[in-house]
Amino acid sequence: MYLMKNFLFVIACIALLSGCGMSAEEEIFTHLENAVGLEANFEKQQQPLVELEKKEQTIYEKIIKLGMSEFEQIKGLSQEAIEVVNERESRIEKEKESIESSKKEFLLTESKVGKLKDEKMKTIAEDLLKVMNQRYESYDKLYKNYKNAIALDRELYEMFQKEELTLEQLEMQVKKINEMYDNVVKENERFNELTDTYNKKKKEFYLAADLNVVFDDTAK
Repeated sequence: MYLMKNFLFVIACIALLSGCGMSAEEEIFTHLENAVGLEANFEKQQQPLVELEKKEQTIYEKIIKLGMSEFEQIKGLSQEAIEVVNERESRIEKEKESIESSKKEFLLTESKVGKLKDEKMKTIAEDLLKVMNQRYESYDKLYKNYKNAIALDRELYEMFQKEELTLEQLEMQVKKINEMYDNVVKENERFNELTDTYNKKKKEFYLAADLNVVFDDTAK
């Protein structure tokens, strides 16, 4: 469920860019590719998060198959699920830190765009900035929704540790969780769409700037 698309990778990047005597195009290139590198830890969290979600779902299915006569087993499983939820939260925080670092680097390109002399190239670069900022805004919404969903998950497993839990209470909590994950899925789709658009805009800019780069179009 929680899978995001990555940046378009650039192979054989411009050699030996040192920051000294670089053109505006080359400076923009440097900041854009540095931003990609800073999202590496973000990408590393994707598959582990998916695996943790699957693990938690398996535990949940075991819990709901048990009757209250097996309360001690339910308590043990719900505690195990809480530990998985905590690990998911830890990974989402690492992901957030990576995105924030990438954003700081990316924003350094804004002052460079004004230095571009070619109007067509400048327009492409401005579009690129707009899309990427929308992507960061989308991630912020996604992060908040996912954090809210995690909090609701934790509440659910804490509820399972109380013998007086009613079916009505359980159904209400599950409904809130499902609604929150619907928000996560929708924002995740928007984030992926913006990532696709950004990749296309970045490639368009690099081609317009006639930068000596090779694109890895097989990157997912």
